[in-house]
Amino acid sequence: MGGGGKEFTGELQFVGATLQLRGINPIVQPLTDISGNILVYNGEIFGGIQMSSDSNDTEILMQHLGLCCSRVSSPHNKTHTSGERQSSVPELLSRIKGPWALIYWQCSSKTLWFGRDAFGRRSLLVHWPTKEDPQFLLSSVSTLASVNEKSEFADGGGITKIDFWEELPCGVYSLSIGASGTDEDLIGEVLKHDWTDPKLKELITWERTSIQPKHEDLLASRQKVYSTKEDSRLTPSVLMESKLASTDCLLTSLPHRVMNALQESIMRRTALNTIYQSATVDYTNKCNAPVAVLFSGGIDSMILAALLDKCMDAKYEIDLLNVSFDGSCAPDRISARAGLKELQKIAPSRRWKLVEIDAELLKLTSETKHVMSLINPASTYMDLNIGIALWLAASGDGLLQDETGNNDTSDRVKYKSAARILLVGSGADEQCAGYGRHRTKYRNGSWLSLNDEMKLDMQRIWKRNLGRDDRCIADNGKEARFPFLDEDVIRILLDIPLWEIADLDQPIGIGDKKILREVAYLLGLSEAAALPKRAIQFGSRIARESNRKNFGSNRAANQASAGSVTIYGNNS
Repeated sequence: MGGGGKEFTGELQFVGATLQLRGINPIVQPLTDISGNILVYNGEIFGGIQMSSDSNDTEILMQHLGLCCSRVSSPHNKTHTSGERQSSVPELLSRIKGPWALIYWQCSSKTLWFGRDAFGRRSLLVHWPTKEDPQFLLSSVSTLASVNEKSEFADGGGITKIDFWEELPCGVYSLSIGASGTDEDLIGEVLKHDWTDPKLKELITWERTSIQPKHEDLLASRQKVYSTKEDSRLTPSVLMESKLASTDCLLTSLPHRVMNALQESIMRRTALNTIYQSATVDYTNKCNAPVAVLFSGGIDSMILAALLDKCMDAKYEIDLLNVSFDGSCAPDRISARAGLKELQKIAPSRRWKLVEIDAELLKLTSETKHVMSLINPASTYMDLNIGIALWLAASGDGLLQDETGNNDTSDRVKYKSAARILLVGSGADEQCAGYGRHRTKYRNGSWLSLNDEMKLDMQRIWKRNLGRDDRCIADNGKEARFPFLDEDVIRILLDIPLWEIADLDQPIGIGDKKILREVAYLLGLSEAAALPKRAIQFGSRIARESNRKNFGSNRAANQASAGSVTIYGNNS
């Protein structure tokens, strides 16, 4: 929105589509009130604003926003409305714990507020006005322009131009609207407001106090890992007896603190009494829970599944959604089947359902174009591969493995998961040094270099990952929930010394994500605790199929650095 005295004449239009997962009564968006305020909201309130378990987030937020004063620090509006005790919109939004994106028209101040949470866990795209198109647009998702093939903002394939939309950076923004005769003019410039909650401001700076260990710190840390592994071999009763008299009890250990925080995070995101009734299946007859896990059998998804088991009554089934582009040979399919057996061992009373979603990239022509529009403005083959894998996995449409554990594919039956809430492991690698580049930074630099790289990853996760992933999952009528990106989990992981989070002098499968491997041992997941990191595009084998399809071979793709090549630059 430019400043410099320029004015744009136009009208405001609000459109909303709702995936409702909380509250008793159906809610239609955009939501309006008697004061003329308008709200379009996509998010969940897990704390910061008091609400009962049967309340709807959007209604509660609308009530609180209606009580906000109309203070906007701008050159065009420096007045304060009555009631200095009232919160401002940025103050209210800063208090929310949980993922959100919103657009809010505050009638009293003629101000348009918009933004997304501090970590960007919900998508919000923006098109800033240009000479070619002076519209100011905000949307959760890019649109397929094929409905209007003559659109000047579409490429030849009917996909919205890659430079038309951009990810809105995390934060709260405002735009004042001034009256001009019979029209309404967009005046001035968009303002970005600071977060006001002190704890939230601390989190987004992502500062860790203990980064470089002394030699004795490393020795003590490695000894504790050995002790945790030994404890994992004991039965729960023996383990408890052995620890009851100890001052260094597991209840105060670092892995236990992380495990507790993750369990509380999952509980907040899956408590059945907070879920809108139409999003659930008939519990009394089928015992289907409206929660599933995007599941590779790797350490992150195994921890989520094991903790979800602790948060949900044993009578409910849990769906484990696994996608493969190489049938039973894909690494993620192999580890998922092994993971299922390990989960059955630690939670035998739970009915686990491994939903195997098989795909062939060459047969997904129309689906690929659709996912291209979903990932936009992300534009590389890596983005597309991840997007397709997530989109297919979130559909929950696959084959159910024989419950006896028989891996014979002929025994599988068709199944579509009814779960509307999907637990996703995003944020685990960024916070616990799970990427290969983390090891490279540490090897070529120091503990400080490793910390800087992890900080960079967390501060750009909204742009590189979360918006794209949210759009691909939500397109299936499902909602992604990210337990590793809970505010309390982030805080606890930051409070832990870096050498307790990861020890990259140790081999792959041991030193990377060390703290999570210790959590896995505490949960009895000793096999999963030793698995190496494998990204979904490689574990599902979609990257290999994409390389062959678009570059001719894996070798040619590697020479071209295929992952970073833009999909619009190759006429495959």
